[in-house]
Amino acid sequence: MEGKAEVVTMKPNGDELLCKKRMKQEAAAATGKEEIQMRCDDTITEQEMNKIELMRALVEKQDPSIKEVDDYALRRFLRARDLDIQKSAAMFLKYLKWRQSFVPKGSISVCEVPNEIAQNKMFMQGVDKKGCPIAVVFGGRHIQNKIGGLEEFKRFVVFGLDKLCARTSPGREKFTVIGDLQGFGYSNSDVRAYLASLSIVQDCYPERLGKVLLVNVPSLFCTLWKIICPFIDNNTKKKIIFVDNKRLTATLLQDIDESQLPETYGGKMQLVPIQDA
Repeated sequence: MEGKAEVVTMKPNGDELLCKKRMKQEAAAATGKEEIQMRCDDTITEQEMNKIELMRALVEKQDPSIKEVDDYALRRFLRARDLDIQKSAAMFLKYLKWRQSFVPKGSISVCEVPNEIAQNKMFMQGVDKKGCPIAVVFGGRHIQNKIGGLEEFKRFVVFGLDKLCARTSPGREKFTVIGDLQGFGYSNSDVRAYLASLSIVQDCYPERLGKVLLVNVPSLFCTLWKIICPFIDNNTKKKIIFVDNKRLTATLLQDIDESQLPETYGGKMQLVPIQDA
């Protein structure tokens, strides 16, 4: 039918034109989705699937709750240990034990981190060009928590990470962080807190961090960086980028579309407090 239609010289009517237009739009939309799929979705390979099955069987002997864990979650732990099944299983079992004791209710509620939220230092909005959620953290607003202590800070870290992870999907599991150090001073140099958050990210949320873009970095932070740097594994170090202030907006736009970039950095997106996201 279509072949015959092509040789007919009759001028198509309005309905035919509308139909063709819709078909082109649908085709373009499908192509766009395929491009995003190819660019963003990280499917599980056959080798990884074999490793996952072996890891699952090994962990299940000690903790049957792994039956409820999806393959992508196990793969993150495998990748964090270079696909070594024994090391990955040990890491995952340690994570399960930590999660059960530190987050017994399954999630951290706002009422468990009131003093941290009051500092108004973490926001979440938009996605980067790979479809990964974005968090904005203002280091200059962080003050050592003398009321709730380090434990409340760690709960807040988990609170924020869980919010970010909830916006990811299988095969698109990472998130991007903009770390804004505008106004960062001695009162913000909370080494214990930063090392604690680093430990949580690396040990309990492996392969979740896509990239950290540090902006408005003062010279004082370099001293703190020298203290923290030895505790950061090499894979994580590669994901941390110090952004030149002179090219701040241009650099951020390489990873984040203007429509998704916060207004404070030259974009169009308003910041949303993490507890409201």
